[in-house]
Amino acid sequence: MIKTNLSINPKAKGLIFDLDGTLADTMPIHYIAWKNATAKYGIDFTTELFSQLAGIPLYPTVEKLNQIFGKNIDPKELGDMKETEFENNMHLTPEIKVVTDLVRTWHGKIPMAVGTGGSRRLSLRTLGIIGLQDCFDILVSSEDVTSYKPHPETFLKCAGQMGVDPADCEVFEDGILGIQAARAAGMMVVDVTQYYEVTIGK
Repeated sequence: MIKTNLSINPKAKGLIFDLDGTLADTMPIHYIAWKNATAKYGIDFTTELFSQLAGIPLYPTVEKLNQIFGKNIDPKELGDMKETEFENNMHLTPEIKVVTDLVRTWHGKIPMAVGTGGSRRLSLRTLGIIGLQDCFDILVSSEDVTSYKPHPETFLKCAGQMGVDPADCEVFEDGILGIQAARAAGMMVVDVTQYYEVTIGK
């Protein structure tokens, strides 16, 4: 049952949004890109595997795949191949309206940031595609942290740049690792997948 009426917690003094699968419905495009790129290396990239790895940056994802499948694939080679495929189709990305409506409602009224495991360049491009490029002054990407989700560093940096205490921040996330990161940061967290239909692999 899909919930409606996504709203912010009255206690929230700052809002942090994940990007892929939270603001932008990029996950099906990321999934196909990973599936096609890894197939060349004999890996069956399932939706379960995709869920397990969601939120991990590009090259560390390949390192995880090497561990899981006992491979020795060059992370840059496979990662760049996947990213090129994603970039070729990212213009098709729709917004996740139930979440982007919230951003537009609160823009200029409460501090907001994006905390993503994606690269800065593609994250900014994604925000442009869904028309939110002017709603966020703060973006913490994979290049801005040394420890990625489920480590809380991404979200703690967002809070620091917003000037809001972590306990007063509310995080909107779709990924298991991101939800764990928000909890580890001591923040309020909403799983946005309850509010829209996830269509990966369908």
